[in-house]
Amino acid sequence: MSDVRMWAWMWGVAGALGGVALGAGVAGAAADPAPEADLVFHGTAVMNGDQVEVRLTPRDNGPAAVPDATVRLRWSVDLADAQQLPARCAREDARTVVCGTGALDVKGAGRQLDVPVRLKEKPSQVTVEIGTVWGGGAVDKDHTNDALNVLVLDTGDAYAF
Repeated sequence: MSDVRMWAWMWGVAGALGGVALGAGVAGAAADPAPEADLVFHGTAVMNGDQVEVRLTPRDNGPAAVPDATVRLRWSVDLADAQQLPARCAREDARTVVCGTGALDVKGAGRQLDVPVRLKEKPSQVTVEIGTVWGGGAVDKDHTNDALNVLVLDTGDAYAF
């Protein structure tokens, strides 16, 4: 094979392999879009002294199921250093706890989460912000119900959200 033909052949192979790689990249980029789901949370919050208990039920309004999600609960005051959190929950910072919801079926309610916390002080009221952190890879296009702010007074009464 002459040098010219050898170079032409190598450039042809390189171009063909580049086209395969580019085609694979384009095909990968054109893969199915992320599923869409609308996650919401409903429940109650009760405050007694330095104790606050949030009970919430996650719900997926669809159209796709969610394999797992994470909800964030952020209080307006610092939490006590020592906490007895449920197994699906973890402390994020001085005022924040995150909890896994588990799988959520379309138009179905998930398992209720009971999240009791102790506050560092004994305020007369506290605000808890509740919102989705991660939706299991699903896209939530309805942001009107993504975050809730619940004012809870130290009365022992349940405040619904």
